[in-house]
Amino acid sequence: MIEIGALRPDDRDAWEVLARGYKAFYRTEVPDEGYDLAWERLLKGDEVFGLGARLDGRLVGITHYLFHVTVWDEGGCYLQDLFVDDTVRGRGVARKLIEAVAEAARERGMARLYWTTQEHNATARHLYDKVAQYKGFLRYDYPL
Repeated sequence: MIEIGALRPDDRDAWEVLARGYKAFYRTEVPDEGYDLAWERLLKGDEVFGLGARLDGRLVGITHYLFHVTVWDEGGCYLQDLFVDDTVRGRGVARKLIEAVAEAARERGMARLYWTTQEHNATARHLYDKVAQYKGFLRYDYPL
C-alpha cells in the first residue's frame, strides 16, 4: 500500500537520493549546498512544500510544490518536482503524489494546479495526459 504524507526529518537521506535522481534525469547540476537549502525550506514548510510516498515504510517518491498569487483568479499551485524510484514505477506512486498536491491546492482555495516537463519525458507524459490537460504552452528561461 502506498502512503502519502509530509516529509519527515528522518527522510533526509532517502529524499536526497530521490532529489539527486530527479536532477540527474533533467541534467541539472545542484551543489551540495543547494540540497541543504532545499531540505531546510521543505521542512520549514511555509513557502515550499514537500510530500513523500512510502511503500512498505520506504520513501519511494517525492514531490515539491508551492502556492502563488495570480492576477486573474484565486491563485495557483505549481508542482515543481515529481520523482519516483525507478524500481516502483508503474504502481501508481506518481498519480497518488499528484492527487495529494491537488488536494492541498483545493484546501488552499487555489484555482489551478499545473506543472512542466520536457518533451522527451514520454513515460511521465503518458500519465500526465491521463490526469491533466496539455494546453500547448512552451516554457522559456531568461538568464538572470
